[in-house]
Amino acid sequence: MNGTERRMLDMLKKGRDHHGFVAVKAEFEAEGTRPDELLRLLELAWRADLGLALKIGGCEAVSDLYASKLYGADYVIAPMVETPYALSKFVDARAKVYGERHETNARFLFNLETQETLRNLAKMLPAARRGVDGIVFGRVDFTLSRGLPRGAINEREITEAVLTVAEACAAQNLEMVMGGSVAVEALPVLREVRSVRLDRFETRKIVFDGAAAESAAIEAGIANAVAFELAWLENKRAYYAAIADEDLPRIQMMRERNAAASSGRRAAA
Repeated sequence: MNGTERRMLDMLKKGRDHHGFVAVKAEFEAEGTRPDELLRLLELAWRADLGLALKIGGCEAVSDLYASKLYGADYVIAPMVETPYALSKFVDARAKVYGERHETNARFLFNLETQETLRNLAKMLPAARRGVDGIVFGRVDFTLSRGLPRGAINEREITEAVLTVAEACAAQNLEMVMGGSVAVEALPVLREVRSVRLDRFETRKIVFDGAAAESAAIEAGIANAVAFELAWLENKRAYYAAIADEDLPRIQMMRERNAAASSGRRAAA
C-alpha cells in the first residue's frame, strides 16, 4: 500500500468506528470500475473490516454477477430495473449464479431511479418479496427522470417519492437504501426517511448504516466519506499516470533509433 492508500485505510477505520460505515461501494455500471481498481478497493475494505457493495451493469448482467460472487460482494445492486419483467430477469440471473437465497450471505437489491419504476412499484413488489432483499432509491437519476434539475434533489416532491418507497419497503419487509447526492444538505431527508424505514444510505464510495443518520457525528461522517472519495480519485489518477509514463524512456530511445535508421536509409539511397 502506498501513502495515499494508508491514509484512505485510516479514513475507513475511523468511519467504521465512529460514523457508521458498513461497506465501500463500486460500480460496473456508471462508474465503470476496472478489475485492478476493484482489487485495490477490496484490499482496503478487507483491512478495514468493511463489506463491499457492487452495482452491476444491468438486470441480466450474468458476467457481472459471476464477478460479484468471485470478489465476495456483500451487497449486489441491479440498476435501471423499471418493470416487473426486468425485475424477474434480475431474480432469474441471481438464481442462476448464486443458487437459492439461503445458499449465500450476499444481499440483492434493485435500483429505483426513474419515475417509470415508481409507477410500476406496486406491480413489482410481489416479485421483490420473493427474489430480492431490498430497494436502493437513486435520487439523482430519479430527479432527472422527472425533468427536474439535479439541484432539485432535496425538494419536497422528491422526498415524498422516497417516503412512498420507504413505506412500501416497511410494509413488505424489504431493505430500504437511499443514495443520490447524499451530503449535509440531505440530512433532514435522511432523518425523515429513517422514521419510516432506512436500513442504509450511500455516497458514491461509502455505505452507511441507516442509524448513522441520527448520530450527532453524521456531518463529520459525511465529510470523511467525501475525503475518502477524493483520495480514491487522486490515487486512481496517479496510478494510471504512472502506467501511462512507464515506457517513456523506452519510447524516446526507440524514436532515436528509428530516426537514425531512417537517416541511414536516406544516405544509402
